[in-house]
Amino acid sequence: MTIQIKPFALGDYQTNCFAVTAGDACWVIDCGYEPDVLIEYLAANDLKPKALLLTHCHSDHIAGIDQLLAHTGNIPIYAHAQEQEWNMNPMLNLSGLAGRPVTATAPTEMLDDGQTLTLGDSTWRVVHTPGHSPGSVCFIHDESNQAIVGDTLFAGSIGRHDFPTSNVDDLRNSIQKTIMSLPDDMMVYPGHGPSTTIGHERQTNPFVIHGF
Repeated sequence: MTIQIKPFALGDYQTNCFAVTAGDACWVIDCGYEPDVLIEYLAANDLKPKALLLTHCHSDHIAGIDQLLAHTGNIPIYAHAQEQEWNMNPMLNLSGLAGRPVTATAPTEMLDDGQTLTLGDSTWRVVHTPGHSPGSVCFIHDESNQAIVGDTLFAGSIGRHDFPTSNVDDLRNSIQKTIMSLPDDMMVYPGHGPSTTIGHERQTNPFVIHGF
């Protein structure tokens, strides 16, 4: 089965949000500010998401949730249990700190490390990668060598770790021990910026090479 990951850079933060398809089955992963182009893509391709998955619950990854639900109707919303309350709390999702308070429908399903999720005939691993936020997770499809990693790792950079709920030691561990244990040829889709591969980041990313 072909897995297609279609990114949309949404809003002022250019947050990568994704329509993921396996055959006729579809997920949305993250839904940030100004999600119109994502919603239009779903409608144009007659895609009916079976769930919304969240890599983490910062405002730029959740701000468009209610607009998406107005299009899809109620669908399950998955997030890590450590961020169960964040969608409804602007100080936790950081929008309050930016002076643009955002709330969104709360997650209905809790994710945990090592959990598997099924989309069509495909099976995905949930990997907990705390640091940028305590409940950050990656969604990994081993068969097609593709991973959606949120704001943990970027092409040539790493996620911020200076927010009140960030933890630099956790981020270091998540990158060095968890993400860098993935195969070199695995395609990585970050929460911002271009896609990359594990091997490219292992060879060129200064934060991976020299630490932080």
